[in-house]
Amino acid sequence: MLTDFNLPQLWIIMFLYKLLGFIFLGIAGIGVFLPLLPTTPFLLLSAGCFAKSSSKWHQWLLSNRTFGPIIRNWHDKKCISLSTKMVAFFSIFIFGGYSILFSINNLYLKLIGILLLILGLYYISSIRVCRKD
Repeated sequence: MLTDFNLPQLWIIMFLYKLLGFIFLGIAGIGVFLPLLPTTPFLLLSAGCFAKSSSKWHQWLLSNRTFGPIIRNWHDKKCISLSTKMVAFFSIFIFGGYSILFSINNLYLKLIGILLLILGLYYISSIRVCRKD
């Protein structure tokens, strides 16, 4: 627990959580524009880091018009929107499929890639879709 540390150690841990929060937020921001880089997982990691280190930045994320609903849905209901789920499926099919078909020559690597894509599709399909209330 964080209470087991003395003040300088606690300050360093909080600083590292905040730093990781900004790094993950930056990666999530880049992921908005790059289709191969997922936004949501890095956004959730950022929110988790800010929840442990900075209530100011955590509240900023929660109140953000774009990112807030994603974080609140995941935190409160463990669900994602249907549009997020569809983007994830299509990204896996299009970019993962392209990579396996045209970028990888080794048969064993192709099989590993197909297995990873199937695992990703399975995981995405297992996440509940948020109902509109």
